[in-house]
Amino acid sequence: MLPADRPRGPIAPPPASTAPGQGHLPVLLAEVLAALDPAQAKGAILDGTLGDGGYTRAILDAGAPRVVAVDRDPSALLRARAWAGAYGDRLALVEGRFGDLDALAEQAGAAPLAGVVLDIGVSSMQLDEPGRGFSFLRDGPLDMRMEGAEADGPSAADLVNTLPEAALADILFQYGEERASRRIAKAIAAAREAGPIRTTLALAEIISACLPRAKPGQPHPATRSFQALRIAVNDELGELARALAAAERALAPGGVLAVVTFHSLEDRVVKRWFAARSGGAGGGGSRHAPVEETAAPRFDLLSRRPVEAGEAELARNPRARSARLRAGRRTDAPAAPMDPHGLGLPGLTVATLKEVGR
Repeated sequence: MLPADRPRGPIAPPPASTAPGQGHLPVLLAEVLAALDPAQAKGAILDGTLGDGGYTRAILDAGAPRVVAVDRDPSALLRARAWAGAYGDRLALVEGRFGDLDALAEQAGAAPLAGVVLDIGVSSMQLDEPGRGFSFLRDGPLDMRMEGAEADGPSAADLVNTLPEAALADILFQYGEERASRRIAKAIAAAREAGPIRTTLALAEIISACLPRAKPGQPHPATRSFQALRIAVNDELGELARALAAAERALAPGGVLAVVTFHSLEDRVVKRWFAARSGGAGGGGSRHAPVEETAAPRFDLLSRRPVEAGEAELARNPRARSARLRAGRRTDAPAAPMDPHGLGLPGLTVATLKEVGR
């Protein structure tokens, strides 16, 4: 849904500093490091979701020869300047989308890669900044663009105030799995007749009025709708599909792809990708993730089941409760295009997604 102004490439070298970033705890960090085994890496590892730098710093500290850290959010790269200089030329900061990670790795002189890690979704820092418009708990402009307010492409306010009611309902249902999508879309359409809906709290109030009050322990009534709008604004599932295909192209034989997801839509895509690219259950694939009978597996799974956080991590970081890690090791079979229909993507994404394997 956003113009394809990408890939971009390395940013200017950061000033030297050892001050770490703050405000975000990387989930399943020990498990990600175990999958990537940075000390044994024969080449660069690409962190496609730099964020506050938790994975990047840990991978470098664990002995990786080089890390290419990518983020589409310019503010994440600016924060990284405070500590990146301590790693010298072992760290390259790159602005761009992880759907282009193969091209970005080439531009950084890091291909083929020894590893790729992706932490999918919105970061804690983005949620905590009211001006970004991601959170229904803090009032701010209804934006949600990960590249920031200066980015091209529609904001959440643009979608909420201009989309036909039926199209808005489709977004809420397909990307938020919101059962009351039609009721909420109707309420939004009625509310915007009195004037544009410009702020996060204004939208949250409209949504909340359509749904029963949340009981203790239940998520806020606007959770699913805000998730849906954020995914639509940033084409998050399309980017995920492109990133999986790009990682297959970019990884050297023996390289590892590790993906951490936080909700069922993301996890379903990653699960079906790995099932298809590893030969499917028992090597035969499935109706959801078909594979060619003559195709050699492109990945060997590191675990048949997703890795989840243990009690100790959950106690110190409740955000890890919904996190799932899936990982696979690249074989020497050549990369190949894949039909996105088999990934479990919502119809809206399949309709707008370019050929994933291109």
